[in-house]
Amino acid sequence: MKSKDELKKEIFEKVIELYNLKKEDEEFIPGESTVNYAGRVFDEKEIIKLVDSSLDFWLTAGKYANQFEKELANFLGTRYCLLTNSGSSANLLAISALTSPKLGEKQLKPGDEVITTSCGFPTTLNPIIQNNLKPLFIDVQKGNYNIQADKIEDALSENTKAMFIPHTLGNPAEIDKIMQISKEYKLWFVEDNCDALGSMYNGKYTGSYGHISTFSFYPAHHITMGEGGALATNNPLLKDIIASFRDWGRDCWCEPGCDNTCRKRFNWQLGDLPAGYDHKYMYSHIGYNLKVTDMQAAIGVEQLKKLPEFIEARKKNFNTLYDSLKPYEEYLILPKWDTNSEPSWFGFPILVKDSAPFTRDDMVNYLENNKIATRMLFGGNLIRQPAYQNIQFRQIDSLENSDLVMNNLFWIGVYPGIDDRKMNYVIQVLNNFLNATVKSKSEKIAI
Repeated sequence: MKSKDELKKEIFEKVIELYNLKKEDEEFIPGESTVNYAGRVFDEKEIIKLVDSSLDFWLTAGKYANQFEKELANFLGTRYCLLTNSGSSANLLAISALTSPKLGEKQLKPGDEVITTSCGFPTTLNPIIQNNLKPLFIDVQKGNYNIQADKIEDALSENTKAMFIPHTLGNPAEIDKIMQISKEYKLWFVEDNCDALGSMYNGKYTGSYGHISTFSFYPAHHITMGEGGALATNNPLLKDIIASFRDWGRDCWCEPGCDNTCRKRFNWQLGDLPAGYDHKYMYSHIGYNLKVTDMQAAIGVEQLKKLPEFIEARKKNFNTLYDSLKPYEEYLILPKWDTNSEPSWFGFPILVKDSAPFTRDDMVNYLENNKIATRMLFGGNLIRQPAYQNIQFRQIDSLENSDLVMNNLFWIGVYPGIDDRKMNYVIQVLNNFLNATVKSKSEKIAI
């Protein structure tokens, strides 16, 4: 009879065989195969980890979740990391945590204002609304599409209590200014780092600055678990509150499968509960169940090992696109970033100038017709979206750059799955479109 280890080894060998067979079927044919804007990049190691976890059949968070949390915290340089089931859930947990009564005078209460950008992904905004808080919208900068940090201070009111700020497409926001305002006015700073894993600001990773930071591991992001997300913090109280909201709102902090970590499970008295009520069934928050499975975490453990090479691939693809498009700056606004930033780019944003002889839609349709995937900058100006027509909010200025992004900007991929052959094809298609357009304009002028 074979041992468990021998049987596992055989299974893993078959996994490798199957993976190699699938790889042989992959072929890029320019003009026929799609160049995706993002996607999973993995090898047999992730599949083996997933199978290993499934064979253990520890379906809830377990050893791989614990390993991933420790390793991501070490990578970022934070004290704590907590896994959850998506980046959107991470955002919800971050804002919900700040409404905890355990924070005393620092607790966010209904009607308090939270500063955020008007241009971005809806689940940065949604938790503010879902917690009965009031968004205070500030426009983005043209070129880097991050919040206009120089307008934050003048926008503050006595009701402003927090900032929830994303690093757009992996490009770090002006963290120095944001941190200074956070400290001076005692505002919570939540960093939406879902699109920026591996980006650096002043030599330190984004996602390590905020009181709480959030991450996404959806397949489009820097690493993937399929679905998955995380939060990071250096504050032990915030860590416990986040875990409570994530795990049904419970007061108990025992790991799954463990009992009586506090050594006084039946000696607590909270609220109006009878003394000695089981601590495992005491609830200090109105929480959720937003946990991750160990199978997802197992994939993440292998993905995290590849993160440094993923970051470098994104930078390389970004630089190649930037150099190729620089001759066309008469028609396009190319991305900008601070000199003290080192972005781990999520995508390459292209803004078509109003004076260009073509529109954003012209360019997008040409790329899509040539099998190159494009994306808008998420929701554009979010207050134009139907979901937010009746919300209460405050805004600073006209949000004209958010409208410009909504009407004139799109982005294309730089993810590691775009190899040199695919990137050369993308550049060829871009050059074909832009050169043909420039030529057509010149001919019209000559006539």
